[in-house]
Amino acid sequence: MNTRREILEKFEQQKEISEKRIAEGIEKYRKGDAKIIITNENGAPVSDAKIKVVQKSHEFRFGANLFMLDEFETGEKNEKYREYFADVFNMATLPFYWKDVEPTPGNMRFSIDSEKIYRRPAIDLCIQYCKEHNIEPREHCLNYDYPAWVIDKPVPYVKEKLEERIRNLAERYSEDIHCWEVTNETLLSLLDQKMSPFYRERDYVEWSFKTAEKYLKKNQLVINDATANIWSTAFNYDRSAYYMQIESELKKATRIDAIGLQFHMFHKKEAEKEKTKFYYEPKHLYDVMDTYAEFNKPLHITEVTIPSYSNDAEDEAIQAEIIEILYSIWFSHPNVEQIIYWNLVDGYAAFAPQGDMTAGENYFHGGLFRFDFSPKPAYFKLKKLIQEKWHSQANLITDKHGSAYFKGFYGQYELEIDLEGKIVKRIVEHSSKSNNEIKVEI
Repeated sequence: MNTRREILEKFEQQKEISEKRIAEGIEKYRKGDAKIIITNENGAPVSDAKIKVVQKSHEFRFGANLFMLDEFETGEKNEKYREYFADVFNMATLPFYWKDVEPTPGNMRFSIDSEKIYRRPAIDLCIQYCKEHNIEPREHCLNYDYPAWVIDKPVPYVKEKLEERIRNLAERYSEDIHCWEVTNETLLSLLDQKMSPFYRERDYVEWSFKTAEKYLKKNQLVINDATANIWSTAFNYDRSAYYMQIESELKKATRIDAIGLQFHMFHKKEAEKEKTKFYYEPKHLYDVMDTYAEFNKPLHITEVTIPSYSNDAEDEAIQAEIIEILYSIWFSHPNVEQIIYWNLVDGYAAFAPQGDMTAGENYFHGGLFRFDFSPKPAYFKLKKLIQEKWHSQANLITDKHGSAYFKGFYGQYELEIDLEGKIVKRIVEHSSKSNNEIKVEI
């Protein structure tokens, strides 16, 4: 037996309690009652209409980063990536890293024909793909990863250029992208950062959000931080550094609309059991989410990596099992509205040559597909959760008032209405943000 299974002991010990909260949370927060009213063109109710109700997509956002769009070494892999991504996900994180979007002053890599930079497909290409597949794009990240030409410049110059960047991006993409990460990983040690002197300024976060707010008035502004600063021993309820940072900013009237929580399990295999004992404990996970929910803001699980460490069948099975449990816990929490897996395919992660599974983040085998693009059990597990377990459909008949009722997961539905052999199809929304009285005229 693979000794790695020991890392699941907290899940097993707290299984009864966690499964109860998962089931109750999903039923209460992810599903709702809907009333369908069928009328004719004169507004009169249509009785005895047969309605087949089938969920097409979720209101909840399940995503991954889109950093390898058309970035593979073969056309076949590029096509598979496009197909597999759209088959499961309804959200994509796009690479807005400053150093790659504007590698030299004024040289913006927006258009599809922009110069190639590995793992940084042009933004217009990503937007085009998302529109073609009804995928919501999200931005990562406005004030982060500075280009060489600005990094050592005085703070006023950095602010000037950063505001230009934010204005340019907002003018071009604010209509297409709702969710914008403004800052990222601001609690990492200064000693580890090759950052601008601006990074050390007291107003770094406040200025970033208030500047973003000037140009992104109708968009969701998100703060994001690293895994170790959120879920590990660094967590100390409302005395956690990240919590206090957010609390401090809100007191300054900084507009933070959502809170990003990374979840990369970047631990060496031999240290996995010790390092993950907090991350793989249901009670602890709920404690963290409940604490940040005190701000009454949406929570985004922004960057998820769960390693398999190898292509061994048991290792891959453990990865799939962990993903199923974690996604179920996150999905059950009322404040969580997005879960974003990170890399889709093994062998193309950061800080490593392609295919070198010993280097950089490739070491963790954290993708949902192997390097040869064969799906891992984790991919099938995630697809089954989203498209089968967390999926609703029903067969209904309208009453004398032209009404029919069902309870289902929030999302987009197709209605197939059969009235004495006449078939009419409609796409409708069943939303957590409305009263869900769905009126259809036929």
